[in-house]
Amino acid sequence: MTPTIVPRVRSLVLLLLAAAALLLGGAAPASAHAALTGSDPRQGAVVDTAPAQVSLTFSEAVSLSDDSLQVLDPKGERAQTGEARAVGGTTYAVKLRPGLSDGTYTVAYQVVSADSHPVSGAYTFSIGAPSSTSVTPAERTAGGGVVGWLYGFGRYVSYAGYAVLAGGVAFVLACWPRGSGVRAVQRLVVSGWMALTAATLGLLALRGSYTRSGALGDVFDLDLLGQVLQTKTGAALVSRLLLLAAAALFIAVLFGAYDKRDDGEKRDLTFALALGGGVVAAGIAATWAMAEHASSGLQPGIAMPVDVVHLLAVAAWLGGLGALLVSLYRAPVQTPLPARAVRRFSRIAFGSVLALVATGLYQSWRQVGSWSALTGTRYGQLLLVKVGLVVLLVGVAWISRRWTGQLAESVAAGAAGKGRERESAKAAARNGSGARAGSGSGGSQRGAAGAGGDEPGKSSGSGDSRRAAQLARQRAAVAAARRKRERDADPQRYGLRRSVLAEAGVAVVLLAVTTALTSAEPGRTVEEAEAAAASSSSAASSATGVVTLDMAFDAGGTDGKGVVRLDIDPARVGGNEMHVYVQRPNGRAFDPPEVKVAFTLESRNLGPLPVVPDHITTGHWSASGVQIPMAGEWKIAVTVRTSDIDQVTVSKNAQIG
Repeated sequence: MTPTIVPRVRSLVLLLLAAAALLLGGAAPASAHAALTGSDPRQGAVVDTAPAQVSLTFSEAVSLSDDSLQVLDPKGERAQTGEARAVGGTTYAVKLRPGLSDGTYTVAYQVVSADSHPVSGAYTFSIGAPSSTSVTPAERTAGGGVVGWLYGFGRYVSYAGYAVLAGGVAFVLACWPRGSGVRAVQRLVVSGWMALTAATLGLLALRGSYTRSGALGDVFDLDLLGQVLQTKTGAALVSRLLLLAAAALFIAVLFGAYDKRDDGEKRDLTFALALGGGVVAAGIAATWAMAEHASSGLQPGIAMPVDVVHLLAVAAWLGGLGALLVSLYRAPVQTPLPARAVRRFSRIAFGSVLALVATGLYQSWRQVGSWSALTGTRYGQLLLVKVGLVVLLVGVAWISRRWTGQLAESVAAGAAGKGRERESAKAAARNGSGARAGSGSGGSQRGAAGAGGDEPGKSSGSGDSRRAAQLARQRAAVAAARRKRERDADPQRYGLRRSVLAEAGVAVVLLAVTTALTSAEPGRTVEEAEAAAASSSSAASSATGVVTLDMAFDAGGTDGKGVVRLDIDPARVGGNEMHVYVQRPNGRAFDPPEVKVAFTLESRNLGPLPVVPDHITTGHWSASGVQIPMAGEWKIAVTVRTSDIDQVTVSKNAQIG
């Protein structure tokens, strides 16, 4: 690598690592892929009697643990008996102990969605009437904090390690078999294996804390690790470790026995190694498919094989790109990267792009579901960024392909020139052979005499031979350095290096976006959860109906007594229609000078919210669009002024929402 290239490569690598860190750091800590779509009792509800159980309904199936669902009374004590259980479909329930007192209860849940991501939250409901509570719902820790960041970084390293491992091996077997003996390529592939193995062990250790408490100390909890091993994700990580053991044996054969064979024997072994390596690579890719997005949701039987093909195509393209970059910069002069290897990789990369487009379209349809989700959800926005990076990567690859063609032409022209030089040298040698034959006798005699005269000085000859060997090594090193400079000065190879380096830079960022994409909640899930929540809210609102309150009042003075009736329709959170009727004790309607209404939610210290209704007719006032901001037991106060100095305020409580 030339001195001018070294700082550029270092700066680009640092820039790419910083971009990857920003993408990982800016990503939300493991977005939940199962959303709470309903509950019984509902959030904020006030029930007359204690329910027998609390049930939660999610948008997809979830995994439960011993403390996945907790119900706490106003004093913070457990109100449930037994453990949470599935009661049908995606609904899960926990029984409550009998004889619960009135007050506000807190429901806290923490589960794991079918695609391995943690889901947690809390809400309250009341029995009898709302009350103060000593329970403060803990902030969400599962999937966040230091453990969440480490888990996300481990996922990125595992994807990168897999791409380098599988793509590097594919590059050697399909593009450059002689590369199996190049130390730089060997180190790259082994580094990929080590990164993937270390990341898998780290994910296995972090998994329990990641889905539960989020505490770093729980990483060393063996009981928690035992529970993780019984889950789908734990089984996938263990399977990956077993396949990595097989991959280690494969690498030993590839860089050992395979490398020692000649080119003809390598051709015979390449197919067998490619078949075995393909099985191991597909198996490792399947460990992601069986535990993440592809294993849940729509058409998992089709989505899992498609996901495996997608990961294999990513590895062949991006991992092979890394191997190509290392070979261009670090291959020894004695084993230079040939132009035909670059052409072969170009064809493989093109096929990988086609596979990525086909599988990516299916995955996008399956996970996004609608055009609105493509722009209105985080998953869709990340997907658009990924598509843009792929298009950019294909554009840079097209530039690399042009440099590859020019390099091949340059190599062919150079080979033809060297062939002409060898023919000229052979002709010159044939022309000068007669002159050398004429002087050969004298030369032989002089050589013989010289040899005879040197017999007494044999010891000095050994020193001359050592100096001659050193001189030969120096000349070889100088010649190798000269050939390296000539190779590096080749404008076609220099241009190819720069374009491949740019490709690798885009690939690093692309891999970071892909990792963030696998942690984002799919757009289809988001919209389905929102639709289910809206449907549940609409059903609850329609079931609420009209709230009617009758309140007698006595403001004193003449005609100071009467009854006020207040109707609220549909008595839900949001806009409501309110009607106020005022009658004398004998039932006849009359118009007091002023009527005012105020709403107060004492449990939340909210209000009073004043409402001044409009006079419609004798004894009738109305107000439309009365906004109730949240559900609860509201105190509704009506102020009636019967004269300039006589007025009274009466109130009643009513459940709204």
